[in-house]
Amino acid sequence: MKLIKKSIEKDKSGYVTLYPEELEDMWHVYNLIQTEDQLKATTIRRIQSESATGSSSSQRVRLTLTIVVETVDFDPQAGLLRINGRVSSESQYVKMNSYHTIDLELNRNFTLFKNEWDTIALERVEDACDITKQADVAAIVCQEGLANVCLVTQHMTIVRQRIETPIPRKRKGSVTNYEKGLGRFYDQVYQALLRHVNFDVVKGIIIASPGFVKDQLYHYIFDQAVKTDNKMLMENRPKFLLVHCSSGHKHSLQEVMQDDSVKAKLADTKAAREVAALDKFYVMLNNDPDRAFYGFKHVAKANERGAIGTLMVTDALFRSADIATRRKYIELVEGVRASGGQVLVFSTLHVSGEQLNQLTGVAAILTFPLPDIEEEDEEEVAEENDDTQANSDEMDVADDLGL
Repeated sequence: MKLIKKSIEKDKSGYVTLYPEELEDMWHVYNLIQTEDQLKATTIRRIQSESATGSSSSQRVRLTLTIVVETVDFDPQAGLLRINGRVSSESQYVKMNSYHTIDLELNRNFTLFKNEWDTIALERVEDACDITKQADVAAIVCQEGLANVCLVTQHMTIVRQRIETPIPRKRKGSVTNYEKGLGRFYDQVYQALLRHVNFDVVKGIIIASPGFVKDQLYHYIFDQAVKTDNKMLMENRPKFLLVHCSSGHKHSLQEVMQDDSVKAKLADTKAAREVAALDKFYVMLNNDPDRAFYGFKHVAKANERGAIGTLMVTDALFRSADIATRRKYIELVEGVRASGGQVLVFSTLHVSGEQLNQLTGVAAILTFPLPDIEEEDEEEVAEENDDTQANSDEMDVADDLGL
């Protein structure tokens, strides 16, 4: 992503003009755009016109429109971003306040106006435009007859191609059909690898499977590289890493990322840091539960005491249509940073982000134990129960007196 122009006022209102270049840039844009923002971009509109004789005709016109955002739809596989809203700028072709949908495209400028650019949104722009923060990993998660060729970027896990090939069973005395089927399967995976992986960008290529499928696929890839004199593959051979996993489905990426050899190879990538932090949280939850909390209420109480060492929060919480909800999570992030804590914003399109979402989307590892947080909860529940019982008793007495 390129930052073309940026103008933020003292009251935090303002605009940025951005130029998306990669598929992942569209993911950043999806996280930036919120309801009530204004978006200015070139778009195509079908215009109906009527002649003096009463006949009508339509034509497609390219024009620049500004709309007030109402809904945002994102297809991560296609990288398609559709923003719908009411037109807020005068145009000879389009009436004010009429509805229009803008399809944002790669390699085309757009300008985003906000009444308030909070710290999370400004960091998102900075991250998206910092090329040094791009650290991509390719992964082939497979089993016999099934493979998912994935790109694991900083913020997304994208399945670039899913390969399913029926493989005949081994028959007594003959394995010819089985070996032919396996050969076809490995060739499809090999072609997908060449088509979808940019070897100049990726830091590592993981091949993961149960059993010996990964080893056989690895040997097939480099046998083909030798036969076809593919120098690019041979030069990138040190980037390949073979890892065991339980199945060839996408969800197995979570266990792959937890493997020690993968962590060592990808130690400086954002995805690896997130997996390591979530791992540490689960260990803490089992061994020292007074230092691991999840859910906004508990985490906010820990933040009030300045006890949070690492805060983990999913980006979905910052996309909330409710301004008050979004603001309370931004204040939580700012509070943790002010007290010296680390903040990790997980992407919900990552397997680690999906897992954190199941824990309400926010969790924290504390620097010291706080056993009284849960005790306070129990006291609050007891007080609520007492109040409810007292109200019930009063109603019973009123009923007895016929009031």
